[in-house]
Order: sequence, then C-alpha cells, then structure tokens
Amino acid sequence: MAAINAEGLYKVFGKRPKRGVAELERGKTREDLQKQGLTAAVIDASFTVDPGEIFVVMGLSGSGKSTLIRMINGLFEPTAGTVTIADQLITDVSPEKLRAVRREKISMVFQHFALLPHRTVGENAAYGLQIQGLNKADREKAANKALDEVGLGGWGGHLPGQLSGGMQQRVGLARALAAGTDIMLMDEAFSALDPLIRRGMQDQLIELQQRLEKTILFITHDLNEAMRLGDRIAMMRDGRIEQIGTAEQILNEPKNNYVASFIQDVDRTRVLTAANVMEPAQGVIGAGSGPQTAHKVMREGQHNWILVQNRDRTPAGILWEPDVAEAVRTGRKDLPWSPVHEMPTVAQDTSLADLFAVSAQHLNPIVVLDENGRTVGVIPRVTLLAAAANNGQGADMPESWGSPDSPLNDGESMADSATPDVPHVMEGAK
Repeated sequence: MAAINAEGLYKVFGKRPKRGVAELERGKTREDLQKQGLTAAVIDASFTVDPGEIFVVMGLSGSGKSTLIRMINGLFEPTAGTVTIADQLITDVSPEKLRAVRREKISMVFQHFALLPHRTVGENAAYGLQIQGLNKADREKAANKALDEVGLGGWGGHLPGQLSGGMQQRVGLARALAAGTDIMLMDEAFSALDPLIRRGMQDQLIELQQRLEKTILFITHDLNEAMRLGDRIAMMRDGRIEQIGTAEQILNEPKNNYVASFIQDVDRTRVLTAANVMEPAQGVIGAGSGPQTAHKVMREGQHNWILVQNRDRTPAGILWEPDVAEAVRTGRKDLPWSPVHEMPTVAQDTSLADLFAVSAQHLNPIVVLDENGRTVGVIPRVTLLAAAANNGQGADMPESWGSPDSPLNDGESMADSATPDVPHVMEGAK
C-alpha cells in the first residue's frame, strides 16, 4: 500500500475553476486559461510515494510544486483528483477527519523554520504533541529524544533566537520527528540556509532516514539537492509533472527536451554511484582454489585478471594473469598473491567523484560491497574512465592520473592500462 497516492490532481484558481479543468482536458493551455482569468497551478498530477521512500518534487518557481504539497496535506482542496494518505482518502472528507489525519499521519518541516520565538527549543519540538493532547512528561521525553536525534541534545532550554539558522532548522526537523508520524512533508526545508549548512542538513537527513525509514515528500527547486536526496524525483514544469524516475534514470534517459536541457549542467560525478557503473566480475574463483584452476578460468574466459572470493562472497583478492602463469610454470600450489598492489573496496553508494580518488591510488579493479561486506560488483579502471567519458566529466579525473608517475601517462591505451606488467593483490592477502 502506498504511503501517499495522488490521482489526477488539478488546482485551478479563479472563478468557476472546474470550468478550467474541463478546458485543460480538452487541450487548452495554461496561457489560454489566463486569458479567462484562471490560473492553472497544478495540471493532472499523478504519483505514488512508497513507505520509507524519499520522493522529491523538483521544479522552478511557478512550476506548481508548493501548491502540490499543499494539496497533499489538505491545506488546498483539489479542483479535481484525489489524495490518499495510507488508506485514508483526504479529499472530500469532513474537517474533523482531515485534522485527525494531519495530526496522526503527517508532520511538516517548513522553509523558514516556523518556530515560536518565546517558547524554548524543547517546547517548540514538543508543540505538535501538545496539539495532540499528550501529557507534559511524555511530550518532553519525546521532544528530548528527537532533539538528540538531530544533534541538539542539551539545547532544549534555549530560545530559538540563541541558535544559528542551521540549528533552528534542526529544531523544525526535531518537531516533525517528535510528532511520531510516518510521513514527513518538507517544503523547501533547506533553501533558506547557507550552502555549507545546507549540505550538512542534507547529510543529516540522509543519516536519519537510514535509521528511521520515514516516508518523506521533499519539495525543492535545486536539482543537485533533488538528485542527492531523492530515491525518486518528479520534475515539474508549468503545473505538470514532466518525468518521474530515479536520479540515474533522469540523467541517462530524459523523457523530453525540457528535462534534457535542465540536467545538462548537473555534476554527474556527484550523482552517479558505484552501483550505477559497476559490472559483474567476469572471472571468479573460490579462495580454496589453486593456480591451475585460476589459469583454466583465465584461459577459457580470456581474462587478464580474476576475482577470488571466500565462501561467504566476501572478496579475498585479485589475481593477474602473469602471476598465475608463473605459478603454473613453477608448480606452485597456493594462489600467487603479490604484495605490490592493494585491492580497493567501496560501498555501493560511493559517488563517481570519490571513485576517481580511490582508483587513482590503485591499479587493481575496485570491488563494490554490500552492507554485509559481500561482493556485488567490480569497477575496472577502464570502466570508470569510460563512465567519465560518457558523462563528459573527464576534466574531473584526479590530477595524479595525468602526472609523470601515472601508469596512464606513458602513451598506453585504456585497454593496455587494464593489463599492467606488475602483479596486483589485496593488502593482507595470504
């Protein structure tokens, strides 16, 4: 069951707004309605937000995103269409039922903090619980826990004016968390903050979400923020949703020219991750195998390196063809680990930009791990370079890749660079 479901939402302002909906359904434009004194703020918007998802609605000023979120929380009644929160339809319900849904299921984080200046930080964090009628002791306990969650433990007795802008926004976030609702609506929540503080708040929201798994509908005009935070993103223009998809889908498969032009200046190295560019290891053997097995796998698959895995799918190391061939020739029984190079490992959410820094230090392929340390994919250097070239980000490669000491600076091709003349191994391999 979706946490939020919007079906065919329209919001038209002016006299006889339903006439405007009918005109739009017949193919009239926003401009046509303006000539009739009607403003079409949202046009036929449909989407679902899954439980535990961060769903970002992104659009420029006037795109309709703020009107859309106000229909989701019941502040605006749709001219047409329906909104369902969990299993509760909130369109065409009594004011009492709507207020109950808002108290029990939805909390808001606003752009300009919306703190009560003469109440303490703790009282502000507990304000939603006070509205719900919770007793003082219980709401103070919940508020203090929420303040701890956002890094404001011990600040409960201060007034909002004694806090920085970033700290005040944390109070707003704590208030939403203290309310205990499963759904949080965040309307341009970080846009009033300085860039450095804003990034810190984004980091904190990502960290909190990993622990708490709230359902978050996040409104922003900043595409980089949308790409960084959103599990999925809805891009709006002139009241309509142009495309819904993951950051990778929007970057790589823009639905139309508008989306393509909008994303052309996005720093893809900060959006794409190891999970987006990794590939399956083409040659894999178990850690208990010997040089003969390694040589057979390499020969049959024409691999110049193979991955060695333990039984639990954790990586044991990388073997290179020259080392294996020498081990077979000399009759060696154990795998020919070499102390020359380490095997780098990264998490699936490591950004492309950070992968460059890792790869600059290692000729071995990068091994991508899941949260349990098991191998989910590999990224050879040639694959990383290809990803950079495809995304027009070659200029962002580490300077060391072009230095005199770089293995890529002696005139060799990318394909040649993937087969070095020196052995490679994971640090500590035995």
